[in-house]
Amino acid sequence: MAADPRPSVLMVTGAYFPELSSGGLQCRAVARLLRDRVRVRVLTTAIDPDLPERSMDGGVEVSRVVVGRAGAARRLAAHLLRLVSASDVVHLHGYSRKNIPVSIAAKLFRAPIVLSLHTSNFDEPATIAAHGAPARWSLRAASLYLTVSRALTEACARAGLPRERVREVANGVDLDRFRPAAAAERPALRRALGLPADPPVVLFVGFFSREKQPDVLFDAWRRARQAGWSSTLVFVGATQSAYFEVDDRLAADIRARATAAGAADAVVFVDPTPRIEDYYRAADVFVLPSSREGLPVALLEAMACGLPAVASRLPGATDVAIEDGVSGVLVPPGDAAALGDALSRILSDRAFAAALGAAARDRAAARFSAQRTADGWLEAYRAVGARFPEKDDPTCAA
Repeated sequence: MAADPRPSVLMVTGAYFPELSSGGLQCRAVARLLRDRVRVRVLTTAIDPDLPERSMDGGVEVSRVVVGRAGAARRLAAHLLRLVSASDVVHLHGYSRKNIPVSIAAKLFRAPIVLSLHTSNFDEPATIAAHGAPARWSLRAASLYLTVSRALTEACARAGLPRERVREVANGVDLDRFRPAAAAERPALRRALGLPADPPVVLFVGFFSREKQPDVLFDAWRRARQAGWSSTLVFVGATQSAYFEVDDRLAADIRARATAAGAADAVVFVDPTPRIEDYYRAADVFVLPSSREGLPVALLEAMACGLPAVASRLPGATDVAIEDGVSGVLVPPGDAAALGDALSRILSDRAFAAALGAAARDRAAARFSAQRTADGWLEAYRAVGARFPEKDDPTCAA
């Protein structure tokens, strides 16, 4: 069999399909867009012990190391020796302890490292450096840093990372998969999802962590309900998980408070789903009440689906995605009263909601397509990897 002529990239992630995370899904979307030009392989951690250690997903080889399983360190080392030795670029996504052995393997086999910084606080260089000398070494071992937002770019500057080695490439969404629903589609989508035809649906997408603040959304939703604007509140995301960010007390508390308020039937909890676009397209309003974000993929997905959105104003992140009052509404993080007022206005003013949604779709299409993200990643690989063709190379389809 002839050797694969494509240059090879190893993406290292914290989760990957069929386990669901915004970072893993972003990698999956970009891998599919690049597969004609780049041989992408994925090394990921997993929490489901029943997933295969190696599998193929849309032409992409996926290798998994189950967190907490006996021998996990040995398996990680074996995968690294096999995968990194045949990689032209190693692309690390976010920071975790595995960045240290991955960076050691990359240095051993002289593979340049691209480090993507996705999450505010957790992925900021100062936070990584606080984990100790090995973490600081792995941070500095990268040849190039990709940030998803201005806020993370500024964090790199504050940490003294060389400016010429930092590039900003926004997250992106599949604009065909995430698209507005026609008026006639929404009732059918709601029936299929088991949601009521009326009243309007307010949607949250994300795991239940203190930083995502689903409890603040519940408080805001109750304020809008008390003001006379009834709606169904739908939470889609992990309420329990082995991942440390998830706090299972949040969902239990919201359920108890909804029951005490006589609103239990109007609050719906949905487990993470690979068909998340159906929920966006069935909803009327999207809310992102987070206290921290990099550039939230869920917000971009909602915007691509033409949903009016209310989000916490997070400088360098959500205020980049949303033009306040034009393509969405921004409110102070943690302010349930302001969030409730914004939600009430959107629920009460259909013309305003429709204008926000249309502008959101236009903004997502112009600035946040998955293809733009794929092009940005490919340019990063070209910058550090000798085997990547230039744009004007006739063998390159970019």
